Amino acid sequence: MIDVIVVGGGPTGLMLAAELRLHGVHVLVLERDAEPTRQVRALGLHVRSIEVMDQRGLLDRFLALGKQYPIGGLFAGIRKPPPRQLDTAHPYILGIPQTATERLLTEHATELGTEIRRGCELVGLSQDDHGVTAQLADGTRLRSRYLVGCDGGRSTVRKLLGVGFPGEPAKTEWLLGEMEVAAPQETLNAVAAELRTAHLRFGPAPHEEGVYRFVVRAEQLAEDRRVPPTLEELTGRLREIAGTDFGVHSPRFLSRFGDATRLAERYRVGRVLLAGDAAHIHPPLGGQGLNLGIQDAFNLGWKLAAEVDGWAPEGLLDSYDAERNPVAADVLDNTRAHSELLSPEPGPQAVRRLVSELMDFEDVNRYLIEKITAIGVRYDFGDGHPMLGRRLRDVQLKQGRLYELMHSGRGLLLDQTGRLSVAGWADRVDHVADVSEELDVPAVLLRPDGHTAWIGEDQQDLLSRLPQWFGTAVR
Repeated sequence: MIDVIVVGGGPTGLMLAAELRLHGVHVLVLERDAEPTRQVRALGLHVRSIEVMDQRGLLDRFLALGKQYPIGGLFAGIRKPPPRQLDTAHPYILGIPQTATERLLTEHATELGTEIRRGCELVGLSQDDHGVTAQLADGTRLRSRYLVGCDGGRSTVRKLLGVGFPGEPAKTEWLLGEMEVAAPQETLNAVAAELRTAHLRFGPAPHEEGVYRFVVRAEQLAEDRRVPPTLEELTGRLREIAGTDFGVHSPRFLSRFGDATRLAERYRVGRVLLAGDAAHIHPPLGGQGLNLGIQDAFNLGWKLAAEVDGWAPEGLLDSYDAERNPVAADVLDNTRAHSELLSPEPGPQAVRRLVSELMDFEDVNRYLIEKITAIGVRYDFGDGHPMLGRRLRDVQLKQGRLYELMHSGRGLLLDQTGRLSVAGWADRVDHVADVSEELDVPAVLLRPDGHTAWIGEDQQDLLSRLPQWFGTAVR
């Protein structure tokens, strides 16, 4: 029997598959499309996702294909200088097209032994106390212990489960295209300076010289957004809004998207779970969607592996929903705020001016940047040290860097006292006796996703916390 079937071979599904394979879980990824998409929906990685890649030893691959951009001006396009000493070793946005991200994650997952089957569409599923049966469009039936739907906003898995997807339907629609232009750069610059509004955004795509990405507000909602717009439809809207169509031609792709905002009522039904856009959808404002999905997978992977391996403590797998659902709800709220602040109406514009003034206060600017980049996420682990529940940034140690020690996806005890022990959990938790001038606590226990599970120096206190995340000790 397969341990886990992952439905959907996008960034979320691929990241999850790789995380599971780090723990030896037998994973099968089912992807409906026969070939990788050429559409570039997401344009980059925020700080927390950059850290995730660093924690798994992948960052150099991404840096080689991406471009680093200053981190300021993240909230509704309001441009402010970045705050001083942002709590990360990676204070930048990495511009990299989604196609490159998917290619790199595919390489990573397959290197770890993931099986990926393309052209396989899920059409049915059922589950019992022992596993899940997945039915494919060609009549094939597959059996697995667990199944995770990473199959996008129109998730078949979510619909088959009957999980509610409450929220707001789309009220506005945008047309998206990547194409070549005949207009000179001076014309593009002049129009960009004059029309930086919610109606029109454009800029060179990061993956191909001379190809520009245009996003223009549609005149009305389409009956079926799965049907892409025509080039004539997009050029017509460009002429109406910008007074010119820039001589656009030779489109690489055309698509449309709306501002529907929805959150799944729950992320788990028995042995079936949801992640990424299958669990939440929102407008792409702030560039958070792909990042949110990758971080879902990073939270879920080690927990589901623990369940498969049989050492997961009670409630560990349910903590995925408990931790990630509120994070998604917060992202939905801030994209709603983005939408309001981008409205050309007088009321929202007045609020925008006020928010801009507030962002001149460094603490406000820092708070909003930490929210968009997800480095401000803190899971509820109860009362205690302010670091508890937060991810720990990469810190320099005497013998190297913290994130270099996390490539295996195991827990980590960073012990600056040299007196502690994880005996009984050594198959799940690495013990590193080292010191860092950047860390002012005696010892810190990190979960495999880098979030701080314990801080202290008392061995008995540590022994009381280890079972909460890493199960019963091996005698």
